[in-house]
Amino acid sequence: MKKRNYPVAEITPKAEKALVGGHPWVYDAEIVNVDSEYQDGDLVDVVNKKGSYLGTGFINNNSKIRIRIISRNTNDRFDEAFYRRRLIYAYEYRKTVMGDDIKASRIIFGEADQFPGLTVDRFNDVLVTQTLSLGIERIKNMLFPMLVEIMREDGQQIKGVYERNDVSIRKLEGMEEYKGWFKLDGESVPESRTTEIEENGIKYLVDFENGQKTGFFLDQKYNRLAVSKIAKGKNVLDCFTHTGSFALNAAKGGAEHVTAVDVSQTAIDMAKLNAQRNGLDGKMDFVCEDVFDLLTELEQKPKKYDFIILDPPAFTKSRKTIDNAMRGYKDINYRAMKILPRGGYLATCSCSHFASEELFVKMLRSAARDAQVELRQIEARQQACDHPILWNVDETNYLKFFIFQVI
Repeated sequence: MKKRNYPVAEITPKAEKALVGGHPWVYDAEIVNVDSEYQDGDLVDVVNKKGSYLGTGFINNNSKIRIRIISRNTNDRFDEAFYRRRLIYAYEYRKTVMGDDIKASRIIFGEADQFPGLTVDRFNDVLVTQTLSLGIERIKNMLFPMLVEIMREDGQQIKGVYERNDVSIRKLEGMEEYKGWFKLDGESVPESRTTEIEENGIKYLVDFENGQKTGFFLDQKYNRLAVSKIAKGKNVLDCFTHTGSFALNAAKGGAEHVTAVDVSQTAIDMAKLNAQRNGLDGKMDFVCEDVFDLLTELEQKPKKYDFIILDPPAFTKSRKTIDNAMRGYKDINYRAMKILPRGGYLATCSCSHFASEELFVKMLRSAARDAQVELRQIEARQQACDHPILWNVDETNYLKFFIFQVI
């Protein structure tokens, strides 16, 4: 390989196989040696034992994911022009696939956009970022103003950039946790830390300072729409409602009545406000209760609901706890199948990458068998297309969503 100005990291044959297959990560145990000194967050060239170039990425000794590849092209020069091209590419993709929905969409989805560890969500006139890799952290002062400039030049109104870096994984990367406005040169920051978005014709108040993740879950956008299309005339139970998004879509779709349930009173309060904001509170009620307990109670009562929605948080974030997670998924799905009358409808999902589609389908089959029902599949869906799936990066494929008729 022609000598370049970056340290060179030699990796194991196992890591080479993964990189050649298209995966962008090199783990700590997969590095044989690095030929010169570097600082955490620097770029390094990655080679195999013969010295053949495999890619260039950010290195960080604090992270189990030691190198995150950003390019496989030796002609790339990692200057402002390079990153501007990357940002434009990601933004133009969202314009194409999201159309008018781009005002509430994910603009950057980490590795799927070749910005490892970076999330940028757009909520109307605010961009909310989460930076989970040190390499991106070191160049964010260039990236964020550049992205705002690109979007403004396209006629988009962006008032500010808010950082939601209050996540513990940053400590594992050697970074501090915090949240707050990113200062754009020459501009004052907005006073409000909430904004309003519209999704599927429904308005939501987004608290991007205190809401989960970046403030609102955008990945279920079109799955909510799928629910609304079959909710007409149904008595709906929306479990793990969070801020009420599935429940509101069902109500807007013409449901007879919707009960929204969450263990968090804060979430229930926000869901109520969202219902009032959209004039849908007249056909909805809200219950602050543990879903597991509520489903157990309902199993013993006369059948009241003919459409149940299960949108739980990720029950596992590692392979170590996958067995317990699958038991949790089975419990709620089994009980929902028992509660529904024959001919009722079930929407169910998992947002955990580790609960693979194979495991999730196996769980659903087992739950149906134990509940002595059959599942007639209506739809099988994934995350919205602003969260693109790379077929060579399994971690980008995380959301499983099914709608069934229970017969």
